[in-house]
Formats: sequence, C-alpha cells, structure tokens
Amino acid sequence: MSRLVTERTFLAGKIFFNFGQSSIDCVVRRLSEEAATLEMESGLGVPERFQLRLAGRESLACRVVWRADRQVGVAFEQPGGEHPTGEERDRSSDALMRGQMLALRAALDHVPTGIVLLDTHLRARLINRSFRQMWHLPDEVADSNPSILTLLHHGRDIGAYEVPDPALDAHVRERVRVIEAGDPTPVDVRRTNGDVVRVQCTPLPDGGRMLTYTPVTDIVRASDELKLLRDALENVQDGVLLLDSSLNASFMNLRMRRFWEVSEEEAAARPAYAWLVSRAHRASAPDLPANELAKFPTKRVAEVMAGDHVRDLQTPDGRRIRAHCTTMSNGGRMLTYVDITDLNNKATMLERLATTDPLTGLFNRRHFLGALDAEWSRFQRYYRSVSVLMLDIDHFKSVNDRYGHAVGDEAIKAVAAACNEGKRKSDLVGRIGGEEFAVLLPETSLSRAKLVAERIRKRAMATRLNAHQVQFGVTVSIGIAEATVGMSGIDALMGAADQALYQAKDEGRNRCVAWTPEPPASKAAE
Repeated sequence: MSRLVTERTFLAGKIFFNFGQSSIDCVVRRLSEEAATLEMESGLGVPERFQLRLAGRESLACRVVWRADRQVGVAFEQPGGEHPTGEERDRSSDALMRGQMLALRAALDHVPTGIVLLDTHLRARLINRSFRQMWHLPDEVADSNPSILTLLHHGRDIGAYEVPDPALDAHVRERVRVIEAGDPTPVDVRRTNGDVVRVQCTPLPDGGRMLTYTPVTDIVRASDELKLLRDALENVQDGVLLLDSSLNASFMNLRMRRFWEVSEEEAAARPAYAWLVSRAHRASAPDLPANELAKFPTKRVAEVMAGDHVRDLQTPDGRRIRAHCTTMSNGGRMLTYVDITDLNNKATMLERLATTDPLTGLFNRRHFLGALDAEWSRFQRYYRSVSVLMLDIDHFKSVNDRYGHAVGDEAIKAVAAACNEGKRKSDLVGRIGGEEFAVLLPETSLSRAKLVAERIRKRAMATRLNAHQVQFGVTVSIGIAEATVGMSGIDALMGAADQALYQAKDEGRNRCVAWTPEPPASKAAE
C-alpha cells in the first residue's frame, strides 16, 4: 500500500460494501498512513468492514474502530487478507491506538465545553473545536502544540479578556501560576464581548493538566442580578423577609434582622418563621389584651400560611407596622414590614382635626350629628332608647362684653370640662355652636338622661373663673329629649331637646327641663 501523508483535509470518498452492490458517500476529514476519520449523513449504516475509494487513489480495505452519530474512525487493513508480520502487527496496533485517539478527538470536538490537554511541560497536546471557536484560535496555532503561555497571550493579544490593559500581564501570570500548581478552584473569566467562561484545571495522572472552559454567561448574569437584587433589598427602608414553602427564612434584609434582633449568622441558618414570632414579643395585633398575647404567635403563623393578606401590627413601644404577605410562585411567602407610625399619627391628627373642636377638644357639630345618626338607625332597628341633651351657657354675651372674648373662651372650656366630667363613658359630647353644646346618650331613657343632665349642670355651676382680679361663676340651661317613634329623624330629636332648652331659659335658667310631647288633639280639647 502506498504511503499516505498525515493531513487534515476534506477529500470526497465513497464507501463500498456488500460485494460492491451498496455504497455510501462520505468526506474524509483526517487521513494518515494507517487510519482515517470519515463523515457521512449517518454512521449507523456503515458495516464493520468495507472498501474506501478516494478520487485518484487505490481502494483501501477498512475496518471500523469507532463510531459517532455522523462519523466513523477506520483503520486500514492489509490487502488480500495476508497474515501480518510482527512489524505489521505493531503498525496495526499503532493504528488502533491512533484510531482511538482520533475517536477521542472527534468526541471532544462535539462537546460545547472548551478542552485543552497539556503535557508535563504545559504544552497543548489536544485542543478541541469548542476552545478554538471560543477564543478564535487558528488551526495552525492549535495544531502546533502551543504552550499554555502562548494560548493565554493569544487571548490577551485579541483583546478577549475584560481586564484593564495595565493588569493584563499580571492576569496572564496568575493564570499560569494556577495551572502550574494544578489548583482545581473554578475561576470565572469575563470576556470583552460580555460572555463569561468558567475555567477549571484538573491535574492528570501523567503530570499533565486538563483545562475545561465552560460557558456560564446566563448563570453568572442570573447570579449578578440576584446579588444586585439582594444588595438593593438589603438597604431598603422597609423590612423584607422571604420564606420558603416550609416557612423557613431564606432571606432577611438588614431592616428585618434589626426588627427581629437576629444576627447575620442566625439569619443565614434559615430560621423558621414560627421561631421568629415566638422568641420575643416584637409585634402583635394592636391593643391586644394581655391574656391573648401568648396565643398571637400561633395565629400569626396560621395567617402567613393561609397566604396573601395585609395586617397592621403594633410593637411594645407603640409603633405601628403594616405587614404585607404575598404568596410566591415557589410556594413560599414574601413579608414586607412598613413602619406606618408617622402615617398613623398623621392620620389620627387629621381625623382629630376633622372631627373635633379646636378650642374645647370636644367633637365638632359634623361628627356629633354623624354619631347621632348612627344611634338613630339602631333606635329604629332595635327600638333601643336614645336621648339628647342641649346645653347653653347662661348670659354668655354678658361674660364676653364684661370680661372680653379670652375670658369667654375660658368659660366655654370650663363648661366643656364639666360636660366631660359629668357624662358617662358611653356618652358623646359635641360643641354645636358658639356657647352651645350637645350630649348624646346611647341606650338611655329620659329618666336616666335627667340624672346625667343634672350632674353636668351642678359641675358647671361649681366652676369658678378669674378675670381682672374678680372671681365669678357660670351656669348652664339644659334641655333633655328622648327619641320617640313618632319623630321623623335626628332633626326632630334635636329640635325637641332645643325646645326644652328654651323652656329652661324661660323658666329662669340654670336648670334642666325635659321635653314632653304634646297630647293628642282629642285629649287637648277635653
């Protein structure tokens, strides 16, 4: 058989078998004296032995050494089936080994990971196709058994490393040091095109090294995005707690760690949410009775397990926390804690401004009428008694004229205090006008309302005021009315109490008068 020069080529060939009756077109990718690598549409139909015919060359008897999806490696056999000599057997054994090497090369060329096999002198004895494409390494360089330094300098020279120019040589030296040491620690190398390659060195038994270059761009980007998100969540003003499906803490930002008073180490141990809420009384339902505090942690865990909700919590020092619970796609929960103490205080202040009289601190006319309307609805639905007192400061104009408006304001505040002191806990006092007040008495009959009215009158009369080194007192007149079925609404009830008030003034002031409905017309005629 004529000698063939080892080469990497793309020769057209044809495989003949079945006594020349069947054939398969192929391309010869590698050719040597003893072996070749053939490529075809499918390697499955290629028999174990066949004849290979190349353009301008004699037919070669071939035996399949290895197979892949679209490639086969073959060794050439002696023509005529003659018994091989010892030299020929050695050549055949060598061809088998070469064939196996070709099979290994072919297999490594099909993996997406870049692979470089280095000998003991750190020179490349195999560089697969993925590495060549990854680093744009020409075949003539890859096939010249380059040193690892040559390969690294190639990456440097084509500007592939995302490393500042002054640090490039140091980067190359460090990579050589790691490979010489056989350090297996993976290193992520960022490329200027935005890709990230994970490089790992594995020492080989013969003293060489295997370098693997795995594309991990998507993984690293996801990791970078996750780190960015964690860094952002770590520094937000709201508390953030991520729980897995078992309600164990998978992430707890700085604000949340401070709230629960746990260290970074404790947070990293993925503590159970049940442990967090039960280890210390950090927050509970607002105004929860003491006997209910011990039960709250269990209820809170059940709430979070149930899923999405918003819950307002209160800390022992009086702060208000709004907790949002959101169910995650993985079955876990995200809890966010927002301190709404200031907002709650402002809302309370705005509500107080909208519902109270600024001079006396009593409810204003609008809020008083709203409360009376609600009680009137209960009276109509359940026939529960409701009564109203109307108060007016006697001779208030004389107080203003004699002592001035500042003293008049003091008189108004003194009567307001008398109303607050004389009313019951369930009663509601409002300032209706300048010196006019009203008291709402829920579920109170006329007889009981008279007792409250008399108590307020006496407290007002006992009040002493000082003006211009003169001490004086004030009195009030009070009208009392109880709701009746015949009344049309709260205006009628207020009108009845007002009518009784004017009757008290007509009768000499400083007294309480109860309204009585007029008798039916027939009774009046008798």
